[in-house]
Amino acid sequence: MREYRPDELPDPRNAEIMVHVGGELVPRSEAKVSVFDSSVQGGDAVWEGLRVYNGGIFRLEEHLDRLAASAHTLAFHDVPECQEIKQAIFDTLEANGMRDGAHIRLTLTRGPKVTSGMSPEFNRGGSCLIVLAEWKPPVYRDEGVRLITASVRRNSPQTLDSKIHHNNLLNNILAKIEANVAGVDDAVMLDLNGFLSETNATNIFLVKRERLLTPKADSCLPGITRAVVLELAQENDIASEERNLSLSELYTADEAFTTGTMGELTPILEVDGRIVGPGEIGPLTRRLQSLHREKAESDSEPLPF
Repeated sequence: MREYRPDELPDPRNAEIMVHVGGELVPRSEAKVSVFDSSVQGGDAVWEGLRVYNGGIFRLEEHLDRLAASAHTLAFHDVPECQEIKQAIFDTLEANGMRDGAHIRLTLTRGPKVTSGMSPEFNRGGSCLIVLAEWKPPVYRDEGVRLITASVRRNSPQTLDSKIHHNNLLNNILAKIEANVAGVDDAVMLDLNGFLSETNATNIFLVKRERLLTPKADSCLPGITRAVVLELAQENDIASEERNLSLSELYTADEAFTTGTMGELTPILEVDGRIVGPGEIGPLTRRLQSLHREKAESDSEPLPF
């Protein structure tokens, strides 16, 4: 497997990071799982994305609760205790000297199989925890993103429940491929009824007449940043509503933005060639960005080092 030079990475510092894999901290070049691991065999794993702000991890407990819930739903065995996972995260961050400006990809696989195959009965060695922390700022441009509508629909609970934060991301990846081919940042995904679900990577919010709107979490992940934005709206007397939203409502919104741990709050500038609102960040989006950043930097679980 080819190793990348520091100058080929988005942040050269990530060439020397230490990664926690299966109970051990190892250099990036040695961070590997078995070819028999369930994540390799069938995308059979669950994950969380966490962000480090000013010496703390934002909404750590909520992320760990969701990881545990996803693992339980998929009937994982020998799942590490919450405190054990926390310690692995803290050890990884300390080994890399990361106290701010870092993103963590936390993955729990069903573990290695005794032979290749689909059945979880072949997984007899217990789950495998991976803590991958990188120097990584929010992934989208500050000025905002341009989107298209994907032809592929978001999974519904009839097929694969989006409440499970699983590693089988082909549904999203197919939509992202369409966005890449179109030369835009991401793709809007609709549910099976044609209503807005989310993008291939983030939740969606609209602003109409100073009212905050977001799709019901039926065919989208009820994201943690999404929940924070709804909390902020309630705390700051901003009217908000979760309901079915059509694509035309996105086209004609006064403002729109995406939410997610990886990208925080990002203005949507254009969808399918239609300029959304002013075609730049709107006043409510800017206000919520500020409120989110303030909360993230002041209300995170402190690192013990």
